[in-house]
Amino acid sequence: MYIKKYDFNYSRRKFLEKSLLGAASAGVLTSLWPMIARSDSAVTDISKAYPDELLSIEMHTKGMIKPGDVITADNVEHVAHLLDPIALEQVKTMGRRIRIAESTRDLTKLYPHDYLEATLRNAGKARFDSAGNVRAPDGAPWLGGCPFPDPQNAEEAAADMVLAWGRNDWQMSATRDHDIDRNGDIAYQYDFVWAELQVTSRTDGQIFQGRDDLLRYNATWFTRPDDVNGTSYLNTWYYDQSKFPDLLGYLPAFRRVRQFPTNQRFEPLVPGMVLFLSDAWAAGDPMLTWGNYRIVERKPMLGAQNPGNFMGGRDNWEKPVHGGPKGQTFHETVMELCPECIVLESEPVGYPRAPVGKRTAWIDVRNQLMIASVTTDRKGEVWKSFEPQYAQYSNEHETFTKAGKPAWSWTGVMIYDRLDGRMTRYYVGKEIQGGFKTAFETNDVNDVYNRYMTSQALQRLGG
Repeated sequence: MYIKKYDFNYSRRKFLEKSLLGAASAGVLTSLWPMIARSDSAVTDISKAYPDELLSIEMHTKGMIKPGDVITADNVEHVAHLLDPIALEQVKTMGRRIRIAESTRDLTKLYPHDYLEATLRNAGKARFDSAGNVRAPDGAPWLGGCPFPDPQNAEEAAADMVLAWGRNDWQMSATRDHDIDRNGDIAYQYDFVWAELQVTSRTDGQIFQGRDDLLRYNATWFTRPDDVNGTSYLNTWYYDQSKFPDLLGYLPAFRRVRQFPTNQRFEPLVPGMVLFLSDAWAAGDPMLTWGNYRIVERKPMLGAQNPGNFMGGRDNWEKPVHGGPKGQTFHETVMELCPECIVLESEPVGYPRAPVGKRTAWIDVRNQLMIASVTTDRKGEVWKSFEPQYAQYSNEHETFTKAGKPAWSWTGVMIYDRLDGRMTRYYVGKEIQGGFKTAFETNDVNDVYNRYMTSQALQRLGG
């Protein structure tokens, strides 16, 4: 019973010490990733790296909150220090509730299977070149998996988020969106596809079509309602993180593909959406077009990193909603105590006209994914939050697989504009209008590239 060696405030003191030192490994009782790398077990258990008060919400809150409880305005004070400021405000004043589950201790439930394997296989091989880009030992693009599973500084933490958003070499997420106005009414409804194709940093170690100058293709196209059906965008990312992506778009009203300016990244893709391209996963822009990265704190947080966020068994995986003026502002979310998070701040130094002043991201060190981010405007006022929900796509009702293993990805997102009182919330469904289905694997990478990731594809998708 190693926990008896440590008093209740040991973790708090340890996190403070890490923050002051700047560079520190994940873990409190021992370094997390060296322990995982040495494990011979098929189950990668993090329990030995953290005391029980960081893996048990009941112990952490001294019995006030336990798994199965629902956080509301009546009890949120017991977990106020574990929520970002906008989520806390939502619970206190907007009727939001959060379901609490046991903390996930098995890392295999926090990653796609192949991404975790690549992370372990390539651990310790990543380095930055003189320009600030992540490289393999021979100077080639990164080999795949998380480059810095145990980040020692702010730049390493940022690189983990930007190199592989969805952690899958290919994924097509059939997405259903609702945009809620300040009165709580559904102002807009959209069906769209969010698709990502990794060119480099792939888990299979390959470079798609030999394009070692590219990182990924990201395509988004809308299928509903009729007045936006065919609106589509193609975001082509360069591997060099100082280069702005090429952003092409097809607007049905003009019947042509056009190139959008760089500052289009801070505007909604369609009317009513709160989402900007820049918001995505707190890494929607190339890493080196942002700067002044700094780790300001390490701490536990509540994050929606739990299997309960997969809606297997429900029609089209639809997420239940609640709260706000009309009871439809928030997704039902299941959160767990994430034992250690990096609090990372950064600024959009490459965008002189960006409306954003600063971004704060809370990054779960178990899988180096952002569990919450908050931006301020140029005046320093708290503005927008981006809150994803992640899960292994498996529960007692249904399992959705990738290469014979349960798939893993994001399952939904909520983006809230605090200054306008508007919410964009969307979830990954099985299928949306137009017959597009969620998928995490393909038998022919060239086929999905030709169908979705070229300017000609944009025109075809636009009809």
